[in-house]
Amino acid sequence: MPTFQSDGLELAYRDEGEGAPILLIHGFASSIDVNWSGTGWIETLKKDGRRVIAIDNRGHGNSEKLYDPAFYGADVMAGDAIALLDQLDIDRADVMGYSMGARITALLAIRKAERVRSAILGGMGEGLLHGAPSADAIAEGLLAPSVEDITNPMAKMFRRFAEATNSDRRALAACMRAQRSLVDAGMLGTIKVPTLVAVGTEDEVSGDLDALVKLIPGAEALPIPRRDHNRAVGDKVYKEGVLSFLSRRP
Repeated sequence: MPTFQSDGLELAYRDEGEGAPILLIHGFASSIDVNWSGTGWIETLKKDGRRVIAIDNRGHGNSEKLYDPAFYGADVMAGDAIALLDQLDIDRADVMGYSMGARITALLAIRKAERVRSAILGGMGEGLLHGAPSADAIAEGLLAPSVEDITNPMAKMFRRFAEATNSDRRALAACMRAQRSLVDAGMLGTIKVPTLVAVGTEDEVSGDLDALVKLIPGAEALPIPRRDHNRAVGDKVYKEGVLSFLSRRP
């Protein structure tokens, strides 16, 4: 997997296919392989005639691991995403993020709108206005001696996911403890790029879908039936909805 330098760090990425570029930004404790390759997203988008660029966020996947929370945060990782577009000489791209990646995508649409052709916020509803729920408990759970020692349900879920993805749990704990780059309703109201918000109807992590859509001018809602936060990622309805959105956006 190729790498590039951002802020002195070595970060991994993939660049495949031809056509209009779309940048994919994965969620917390995930990676390119887990979030986008294993779910069939990269092949789906390539078959749709798109150039697919995906980044392993710092502390995740094949990218460099850091253990100080000061090196993390959605604003910092948004800078990494822009650095990758610069590396590849891409002026503008559609951007799709899932969960933590959706938070990063929203920041790009707010602060770097000239680089974003459209924004797809997957696995993130009204929770975008708040920090990660149970953040301290999740960080502690990632470092607990075993999953059996964890009592918080969300912390237990993320610990199991981190183990399943063979993640560096110490790096993830630092990422979870980072100061959140929060947005408010006013900031969301400045988003001008076409935006799609996609959340599973059984997702208890993301927050309310429609509440977020109402805050972003012209945004579209895509409910993913009978899917929770993890199972929505590779869902057929999600993919079909994204392809339709991309075909219709200016």
